[in-house]
Amino acid sequence: MLAGQLRRVKVIRYVTPLREGGSLPAIVEADDGFLYVLKFRGAGQGVKALIAELIGGELARILGLRVPELVFADLDEAFGRTEPDEEIQDLLKFSVGLNLGLHYLSGAITYDVTVDAVDPRTASQIVWLDGLLMNVDRTVRNPNMLIWNKELWLIDHGAALYFHHNWTQWRDQIRKPFVQIKDHVLLRMATDLDAVDSAAKASLSTARIEAVVAEVPDEWISHAFEGEDIPTIRAMYVEFLTQRMADSSVFVNAIQDAQHGRI
Repeated sequence: MLAGQLRRVKVIRYVTPLREGGSLPAIVEADDGFLYVLKFRGAGQGVKALIAELIGGELARILGLRVPELVFADLDEAFGRTEPDEEIQDLLKFSVGLNLGLHYLSGAITYDVTVDAVDPRTASQIVWLDGLLMNVDRTVRNPNMLIWNKELWLIDHGAALYFHHNWTQWRDQIRKPFVQIKDHVLLRMATDLDAVDSAAKASLSTARIEAVVAEVPDEWISHAFEGEDIPTIRAMYVEFLTQRMADSSVFVNAIQDAQHGRI
């Protein structure tokens, strides 16, 4: 599925919660017959986490990285009425409407840095992307990567683009080096950064970034940035990404400094 082509499904069955962290995603069945990991708009970081998930996942896909298909998932208000768990019931109630689903990779196992090898090119692509997105959540403790059919898949970009949680000074964040990259699970394997930097900047054209940002639903933006002009918020995301990528030496140098223990 290419960026700009997210399908829309309707949730028909709540299968089981995934009690990971504070977001409490769940496995659900949709009306297309597939299972999805559903990320709820009513969870922890709210709609902004869904925006980051969508943008991060689709940019990763453009770079050729494997990401489970993302879909828009409609949740009906009836789901909260029969759920016996009060916490889950509240989550469902506050998530009525449009949520985000990731195709469920049945049988996948969590990436283990001590067991699973990643080639330098792929590792460099992932570390570069996480530097661009300021993704704080790809550590040894929580790698947010799966091995499925002997291939590496990326999941959970909800903690990326964290500038938007305090967004009024967003331009100040464009040239931040992102020192948290020192904790990245693939840092030591990312030895092809210079080549990846050039290739990624060629792939992530402004038009492609605009197409990804255009996929973010208006209702998410209006909910997350109450009272703000929707086109202005879209333009903010596009400018942040394009300008940060244009100045990629800032975060690429930070990655290399981290590799040599300088940060």
